[in-house]
Amino acid sequence: MILRFSKHFVFSTVAVFSVLAGLTANAVAQSSSSSSSGSNAQVYAREKAPSLIDPAGPTISLISAEPVFAMAAALNACGYDEGLPESAPVRQRIRDEMNQAFAKSETARAKRDALCLYIAQHRMTGTEQDISQYISLALYMTPPPAFELTADLTEMPPDSTQVAEIAPILREFAKAVDLHGIWLIVHHTYDEETAQLHDPLSKMIVDTNVYLKMPAVTYSGRRFIVVVEPQLSPGMVNARIYGTDYIVVVSPTKYGQIPMAAVRHTYLHYVIDPLLYSRTNALAREQPIMKAISDAPLPFRFRSDPTPLTVECLIKAIEARTMDTGVPEYKIPAGIDRSQLPRYEHERELYQQKVDAVRWATVEHDMRQGFVLTQYFYQQMIQFEKQPSSLEEIMGEMVYSMDVDQQVHRARQTDWDQEADEDVLQRSKPRQLTGLDLAEAKLSSGDVKGAMAMAQKVLAADQGTAASDADAARAHFIMARADLLSVHPGVSEDDAERIIGEAVTQFQETLKTSKSQRLLAWSHIYLGRILDIQCNRSAALAEYKDALAVRDGRLDTRLAAERGVKRAYTVGNQSCEDDSSDVGPDNGAAKPAQQAQQGAPKQQ
Repeated sequence: MILRFSKHFVFSTVAVFSVLAGLTANAVAQSSSSSSSGSNAQVYAREKAPSLIDPAGPTISLISAEPVFAMAAALNACGYDEGLPESAPVRQRIRDEMNQAFAKSETARAKRDALCLYIAQHRMTGTEQDISQYISLALYMTPPPAFELTADLTEMPPDSTQVAEIAPILREFAKAVDLHGIWLIVHHTYDEETAQLHDPLSKMIVDTNVYLKMPAVTYSGRRFIVVVEPQLSPGMVNARIYGTDYIVVVSPTKYGQIPMAAVRHTYLHYVIDPLLYSRTNALAREQPIMKAISDAPLPFRFRSDPTPLTVECLIKAIEARTMDTGVPEYKIPAGIDRSQLPRYEHERELYQQKVDAVRWATVEHDMRQGFVLTQYFYQQMIQFEKQPSSLEEIMGEMVYSMDVDQQVHRARQTDWDQEADEDVLQRSKPRQLTGLDLAEAKLSSGDVKGAMAMAQKVLAADQGTAASDADAARAHFIMARADLLSVHPGVSEDDAERIIGEAVTQFQETLKTSKSQRLLAWSHIYLGRILDIQCNRSAALAEYKDALAVRDGRLDTRLAAERGVKRAYTVGNQSCEDDSSDVGPDNGAAKPAQQAQQGAPKQQ
């Protein structure tokens, strides 16, 4: 088995297996579907193979792909920040390189605006599905400068065709910011990220094959490809099945890790799908089970076709048998006295009982979700582990010996969960907010003092690095907004004037230190609003125009700046034309200061 990295590397695993015989080469592959934080596995059985499939290449590959890089860079340029704090540092480096291009070139900003407008207009769900459709399209693109589609729209996955018109826009954007040049700069980092994943991915594949007692697939014409793209959220695994080709797009964390359980789930499909799809006629006798699970919270394909249901149940059973239960492993100490052996044997039995309880709870949960054959296959896998035969060799016996009536009865006795879980590929713990992310959350919830304290802590720990400079700029921005929220009707005019002056200083510090166009643009907008409230319209106009000149490519920023250019920012019925509502540096500043926050971005 060979994991191919890029044209520069070819690595071999520690185990070499013989050719897997007897597979149906044209088996129709199926898989589960999920979204956002875990996986977005989708099935495209009749579509043309993606452009990165190399018919002469290795069966199992670990690579990076420039079209996917370019599409991910475009999404990042247009506000795709999901998972940014956990991402590998190269993601921020690419964003910085693009920001430099935007700062230098009006053409680059114009092409970025056109790209972001298209993405904004095609935002459908507000979830990772919006991102996955672009990744799907990128898999069917040639490298730059052409970015041409490698298949007719009728031969491509439906989700990719919904955004196919972005191809010429992406081409112009990539040319304007020299994405290929950025790719050449960071490509060695991509190679390093990919190389770091080689051993853990190889171990996962070898361990899985050893458990199933099956050799690696080598020359079957089928492909399992892992594409590494650090610009995507590390919590997202985009798994796609095109006929007999299985592609997983993953993004490593800043610690060089990927959701290996999600990748393994797709690899299990890669191994098991052909074993069961070659027996669809035998599985047709499970049709009575479909009626018994009609009310289960399952996707339609599982409730309507016994083959994908059987595949998924078998995979869930294997995962339950091989899962990390979280129970600390117990080993009998070496060199113990024989008289103490019964005690340690008892403790080992207790350990095994805890492990079995966790695994069985997982099976019961899957059963309540509607995967009603999981218990059957779980019990079958216990027997499988005790014999020398491979999964392929006993698959027929597993299928034909199933008592369908018993499974129907078991399904009818199961109390379904009210809602479907996310796919096993996307079970992840919510991210714990820390640092400036937590400060933003505190500010949004009204905890001004808490937000200011955290921002001040960041400013006090100045380390002089690029990362700390970026954090300092963001901290200044948070401090400025917190200052504005600190001005309320109970504050005296003198204190209000002082606090607003501090906010202005913090916004100006943000302008001096930040490389983020979003922070720069919003700092100009805030300064413009303050100047409008202080009846300095000419200076306010200059700030709004500076915000438009920065152009972060986001719709909310552009609309806020354009509104500021069209009309002066006002509070309630107050107007600078009325003497009674004259709001200058020396009077009435408390109430307007709070209003300057209106329309502010919640997260930066």
